[in-house]
Amino acid sequence: MARNPERRAALVDAAIEVLARDGARGLTFRAVDTAAGVPNGTASNYFANRDDLLAQVTGQIHQRIAPDPAEVAEVLAAPRDRALVVELMHWINRRVAENRTGYLAMLELRLEATRRPELRAELTRTIRAVLDEDVRFHLDSGLPGDRTAVMLMYLAMTGLMLEQLTLPGVVPDEEADGLITALVDRATGLKGDVG
Repeated sequence: MARNPERRAALVDAAIEVLARDGARGLTFRAVDTAAGVPNGTASNYFANRDDLLAQVTGQIHQRIAPDPAEVAEVLAAPRDRALVVELMHWINRRVAENRTGYLAMLELRLEATRRPELRAELTRTIRAVLDEDVRFHLDSGLPGDRTAVMLMYLAMTGLMLEQLTLPGVVPDEEADGLITALVDRATGLKGDVG
């Protein structure tokens, strides 16, 4: 197997693009080579098989869609109140729109995991670790809402993401904004004006 880490990362990024554009069925070594702009056969020199490529994508995709720590610090400069939780949920929603490719690729990975037990196990571990970290972050940051509130917001936001990625007309943006605010109010038990 080839050992150029920059080339491997470029191939994984290209695989994410292919997943988002063509779905799991379109994820072939040839498609990845084409998307990466490298000679045919390059991806097969870096990944033992398709499962290996999917595992690498699973490991990389959360890094790609994760917010910049400086952005997080900027958002968290506000008081730790209900308005900040509302803003964080709106921010997450905006991030999905801004990184549609990454989130579509994640959705494709989830679908592919229903047919591949090894991928399912790896993706479950990865997403569970991210979710546990998100809950810990929320609680340690002193944001309003307990673990159950965070889990409810996660599940509701995941559903909203699915709608917006697949059938954006089902929940128009202006309706989504109000629903996100209502979600925070109901999950945390707090109500108030967003300033």
